[in-house]
Amino acid sequence: MVKFAHLADIHLGGWRQEPLQELNLQAFKKAIEICVREKVDFVIIAGDLFDSAYPPIEILKETFKEFRKLKEAKIPCFLVPGSHDYSVSGKTFLDVLENAGFCERITNLEEIDDKVILNPLIYGGVAIYGYPGKKSGLEIPDLRKIKINNSPGLFKILILHTTIDKAKGELPIDAIEVELLPKMDYYALGHLHINFQYKNFIYPGPLFPNNFQELKDLKYGGFYIVDTNSQELLRRVEVKTKDVIFFDFEIKNSLIATEEVISELKKNDLEDKIVLIKVRGELEKGENSDIKFSQIEEFAKSKGAYFLLRNTHDLKTKEIESNIEVEDINNLENEYIEIYSNKNPSPFNKFISQLIDIFSTEKQEGETNENFSKRLLDEAKKILNF
Repeated sequence: MVKFAHLADIHLGGWRQEPLQELNLQAFKKAIEICVREKVDFVIIAGDLFDSAYPPIEILKETFKEFRKLKEAKIPCFLVPGSHDYSVSGKTFLDVLENAGFCERITNLEEIDDKVILNPLIYGGVAIYGYPGKKSGLEIPDLRKIKINNSPGLFKILILHTTIDKAKGELPIDAIEVELLPKMDYYALGHLHINFQYKNFIYPGPLFPNNFQELKDLKYGGFYIVDTNSQELLRRVEVKTKDVIFFDFEIKNSLIATEEVISELKKNDLEDKIVLIKVRGELEKGENSDIKFSQIEEFAKSKGAYFLLRNTHDLKTKEIESNIEVEDINNLENEYIEIYSNKNPSPFNKFISQLIDIFSTEKQEGETNENFSKRLLDEAKKILNF
């Protein structure tokens, strides 16, 4: 009989905004505190402990402090890399945690005759198997070939960071068919940021929301405690940090939008809340830049808001039919740059093509958002001789 915690998709270091990054850490600290208080036998993390293979040093320091609490309580942690903290080279900061004795990766496998054989880690009366998540669902072809070295008489757990067919809904992505996986007593899943159960296949959802939409929909995250000694085998533990309040504005005139937003905020209690503002619609008057978000943020701060996060993805300016004729459709970008430069003469126009190339660069594997932004900025400065 066993009692364990199942966490997934923690994404430490994922938020660029420091107040939200701090809340993410707070959620992790609360989860560890609960695990210690509940005296679980062990903790499982089903991938994406970190948001990248190489998280910032400040995040690592705080993470080490929390894992030390588990170790002092003699609670082992078993995990698999996820699609974010996975590295093709196999080298990630999970190695550092493991070498320090704070966790153990469950990735003991062999490839034999086009089969992937998983070997268990035996802990008490439990056999724990695992397979890492990879970028873009590349683990799924291998999962279809999985077999196990069986452990008769033991409670069997399989840790996966992947998408199962029963949970993907209408998403146009590959998924592992649950019927193809070896029989287990519990499937500890991660990757899909949903609280989902299909038989004994369990996604706990993220420990803390990872983007604007998740904050709106979930408000906070959670994890599961599994106790085979209890009548309540599965218990969902919600990890609350700050309350979330959401505002949705359809804007047609950006010239009066700032006052409209502030007027609505005045009617609500924003004290110590995460304030989400979605601004959408097709502008008939004004431009996006006419909305003074800095003024809106200052007002929210004056009302005691913890943090304001905005989403303007669906705010569009009314399309105006273009009378520009492009001679060569295969050279469209250069044609438009030339037309723009002729109409807007500037010594900086000669840098446009180079800057477009730089800002089309993709983030490298394991590169943090902060380092990626700095790299692009440094390259742009070199071109502009700043």
